[in-house]
Amino acid sequence: IPHHTELYGSTPKTSLPIVYHSDYNITFMGLEKLHPFDAGKWGKVIHFLKEEQFITDENIVEAREASEQDLLVTHTKRYLNRLKFLFERVEGISTATIIDLDAHQGNGHERDFLDDQRVFIMDMYNRHIYPRDAYAKRAIKRRVELDWGTEDSEYLQKVELHCDGALNEVRPDVIVYNAGTDILDGDPLGGLSISPHGIVKRDELVFRAARRRGIPILMVTSGGYQKKTARIIADSILNLHHQGLIGPEREGLSSAATSPTSGPGSSGSALTAI
Repeated sequence: IPHHTELYGSTPKTSLPIVYHSDYNITFMGLEKLHPFDAGKWGKVIHFLKEEQFITDENIVEAREASEQDLLVTHTKRYLNRLKFLFERVEGISTATIIDLDAHQGNGHERDFLDDQRVFIMDMYNRHIYPRDAYAKRAIKRRVELDWGTEDSEYLQKVELHCDGALNEVRPDVIVYNAGTDILDGDPLGGLSISPHGIVKRDELVFRAARRRGIPILMVTSGGYQKKTARIIADSILNLHHQGLIGPEREGLSSAATSPTSGPGSSGSALTAI
């Protein structure tokens, strides 16, 4: 039986496929400043996009808070941190591909979906850094391990090759794209050497791979431990728009959604979450 929820619904056709809420920006009596992660970067991304006159408060989709019943669809009371898609409860979604391009191995979702054949996981990460979780690696269907200091040319070649390979191997109903910016040169935790232009191009390659196959894609911005990553994320979103890969609902583009569990859109549809 489909689960009734207020988390997502119809949005105006003029809305952009960008989901945001000010609560995404974490503050705790200033203690967040002691961690290298920029806890306010999502607000900065929105600020940059407004400066470029790309978005307004009226044309982005405001994220809605999940109720306890919403959480119980995908979590047990005993262990709410164990994320699961319950495909049978969501009309139109039976398979998903996770494309994880954060600098770190995505051992969390890999352990969650270890024995779930409905989820295809591609993970490209620095092999030398945390978490190096050998048990979780069993869930990865396409594993791409990188060395210290990998630069743009090699990195982008591998992104294009393996994204195409993953999507040719299994055609999912939806792509969940983990677009971490901790691959940026100089990141204190990522250990890779990708330029800002390389990150923008990476995101474009992933979206183009989805567009060619008409698969909806949900992008989450994930890790990134330098203050300048907010500007890069904003530049990437602007580039996706300039390339015609995201925009308001029209032919070839989907309307905004606040959940990766929305049904597939029209050919080449794109769902973007920030």
